[in-house]
Amino acid sequence: MLAYCSGNAEAFTELFTRYAPLLKRVLRRFGPTNEQLADLVQQTFLQLHRARHDFRADCQLRPWLMTIAFNLAREQLRTARRRPESELDTEVELKAPHRPTDQERFEIRRDLSQALAQLPAEQQEVVRLHFVEELSFDEIGDKVGATAGAVRVRAHRGYTALRKLLSFGNTSGGDGIVKGRKP
Repeated sequence: MLAYCSGNAEAFTELFTRYAPLLKRVLRRFGPTNEQLADLVQQTFLQLHRARHDFRADCQLRPWLMTIAFNLAREQLRTARRRPESELDTEVELKAPHRPTDQERFEIRRDLSQALAQLPAEQQEVVRLHFVEELSFDEIGDKVGATAGAVRVRAHRGYTALRKLLSFGNTSGGDGIVKGRKP
């Protein structure tokens, strides 16, 4: 280790050859997969490299290296407990989204028009300008003579009322115009 700290690159190869098998045996007790085990050994030697100037000549290398490895393994276990990983199911087929038929599109437009007609005139106008014409709240405010904040409130109230009227998210089969349809 002292030779490596002095800048001898070949000394690192010797350290890796000597200690990597030992680290693998010891770290296997933490239960990592083979990939995780290889990563832990690699991270241990990376930490050794980064902290090489902190190594004291009067200390033994093995306990110092094991401390680094154990700390990394414990951190990996903590992380795994906080954010458990799951394997991707490669067998799952991705389905193309359902494209509504002409008849379904007609029904959606009809239902939306009926629901929109039930809103107060101020909300109808704001929803139409925002959703259909895709204007910003500032642009709508300029058109209707209101502040952007007031327009946002009207839009929010209009969209909320539309959701209720169209029963979006209503799984109880309420009396909405379009039952069970999600936005």
